[in-house]
Amino acid sequence: MFADTAEVMIVAGKGGRGVVSFRHEKYVDKGGPDGGDGGKGGDVIFVADNNVNTLASFRFKPELRAGDGEAGGKRRKHGADGTDKLVKVPVGTAVYRDGCLVTELTTGGQRRVVAFGGAGGFGNAHFKSSTRQTPRVAEVGEKGDSFLAKLELKLVADVGLVGFPNVGKSTFLSVVSNARPEIANYAFTTLTPNLGVADIDGRSLLVADIPGIIEGASRGKGLGLEFLRHIERTSVILHMIDVATEDVVESYRVIRRELVQHSAALVTKPEVIALTKIDTVPESTVKQQLEHLRRVTKSPIYPISAPAHLGILELLRRLAEMVEQQKAKQAPIDKADVSSRVEIKLDSRQLATSWWVSRRDDGSYLVTGKKIERFAERTDFASEFSINRLRDILAKLNIVAELVKQGATGESVIEIAGRRFPLQEQWDNVS
Repeated sequence: MFADTAEVMIVAGKGGRGVVSFRHEKYVDKGGPDGGDGGKGGDVIFVADNNVNTLASFRFKPELRAGDGEAGGKRRKHGADGTDKLVKVPVGTAVYRDGCLVTELTTGGQRRVVAFGGAGGFGNAHFKSSTRQTPRVAEVGEKGDSFLAKLELKLVADVGLVGFPNVGKSTFLSVVSNARPEIANYAFTTLTPNLGVADIDGRSLLVADIPGIIEGASRGKGLGLEFLRHIERTSVILHMIDVATEDVVESYRVIRRELVQHSAALVTKPEVIALTKIDTVPESTVKQQLEHLRRVTKSPIYPISAPAHLGILELLRRLAEMVEQQKAKQAPIDKADVSSRVEIKLDSRQLATSWWVSRRDDGSYLVTGKKIERFAERTDFASEFSINRLRDILAKLNIVAELVKQGATGESVIEIAGRRFPLQEQWDNVS
């Protein structure tokens, strides 16, 4: 079963808990803290696989979950990291989160982390200092990233076949490749995209047969937008027109309009026109139709008959040449692009240290900000020692000063990352 869209819940692993432990060994006085850190949660990783060509399997997988990290142990033992979840997806898969693109996998073997596991919590050995010799503080592990992902497949092919239904696209694909699409003499025989590999002069062309387009497809008519997306990643468009069409010019213009209404970028792709089924009409008709088309387009036009193998070799050679030219234009990213990305990362770090305080109607205070929320998520709220550490961090980041400025008192309730606790006017540093 072919499917080019799917929704799946993605859950990365939770980090393991840090441990509060003290070294107890004969003849060793004041052994000190030796609690180990928790392991990192596993990542969810997508891997593009050339042998996978549908998203259908995700319709039976409601959730993709990586393993949780294990807790730390005594003697500074580090907890084991959670097991990564490796997921095979078709080449051309795009991952969306809340309508925004997360990543795309466009080449075979490509790997992308789509959800990162949470960091493991620090054990109490991490918190020993000259002023805190016996810390009783340890962190819980961070939650892993989780979200409802929308997956969308856009086939990656060298050549995309477009045209009205029943113009001979499937027949052409079956003749030039090892693909065996359903073929019949009626419209919409092809209901899902088909892929085939055509070999020409030692070169291979990956050809995608896109289901027939009709006028209004970009607005949802016929098969609508369901398969127009698959044309976006093809290098060259092969526009196929039945030579017996009464008005070949209008037929050509209708398909071009549908392409541009779906995406203006489609009409900038290199195009070749194939005038099909030339063995079914007189030669004079073929010449007349060629003249009509040449008046409205400068794209190369090839009269062909797939069943009779007429004009096929010349067409494939031209397509292979154009595909090679397109691939040669795909230059690698230059150094200027890399440096600009570095600047964006610096901005992201600055943003990570920012925080905001707002007073709520019930008198409590909401503190938000990436860095302080991470600290709160790693705090063990069952331990007063850990809560006091979080209060210390609030003070060091000047958040307490802002809370007091906005009217907070020691009994005011503070909420960070969904956890609520009293601010308190004073507290002792716990050693």
